Amino acid sequence: MTLALIAGEGDLPPALVGELAAPPLVCALEGVSPRLPVDLWFRLERLAEFMAALKARGITQVCMAGGLARPNISWRAFGLSTLPLVPVMLRALRRGDDGALRAFIGVMEARGLQIVAAQDIAPDLLPPHDVLTKAAPTPEEVDLARLGDACLADMGRRDTGQACVLRDGQVAAEEDRAGTDALIRRAAGAGGLLFKGPKPGQDRRADLPVIGPGTAEGIIAAGLDGIVIAAGGVMVLDRAATLATLDAAGKFLWVRTAGT
Repeated sequence: MTLALIAGEGDLPPALVGELAAPPLVCALEGVSPRLPVDLWFRLERLAEFMAALKARGITQVCMAGGLARPNISWRAFGLSTLPLVPVMLRALRRGDDGALRAFIGVMEARGLQIVAAQDIAPDLLPPHDVLTKAAPTPEEVDLARLGDACLADMGRRDTGQACVLRDGQVAAEEDRAGTDALIRRAAGAGGLLFKGPKPGQDRRADLPVIGPGTAEGIIAAGLDGIVIAAGGVMVLDRAATLATLDAAGKFLWVRTAGT
């Protein structure tokens, strides 16, 4: 075993384990509730000790997948080996999500651990560029999708969310820390579409956006007309079930190249 999976919440970590020929060492941050058994728990306050434990087990590669909330740090809980990392961790915690992940990746790489992207482990989770459903976006919805590019760029500058709901020629709502499902519920109404993609310039080895059957069910319940995702930038879990759900409701999924 040479791969460790740092598992967050959601369906992506179990999906990745199902794609691997050999089981990884499943690790999780204390306070997170992954949907699979955890082999090794750790705290950020003992990050250096955790990395040493990985190296002692022969781990050379690490994949991070699933949702993570920002942990509460207890300064009394720091391990001696982690104390030199305190300035780096403080700077990281002051940044947005992408900035914090970059700092975390940098610390692990400095200790000789290779960060592997989830999409490299399971490339089939990235769907082809196309409209994948029986229904397709209208010309008006194609025009509306262009607004999503600008919205994601703006969210990227602010390092906030990775999705928005577009309706009536404008951004009806933006994703926040509550996530995509909460965004969809908040933006329920007649028509419109969910637009989702990675933040421009983000490190795609972690936190690549994901949709799945639950997303399809959510947009149907919210009265949206379809989903637009960035080609090469959003993973689709259980693609067959996702498309079947959308087809049954006459909704669309468009895997779109930016700018088209």
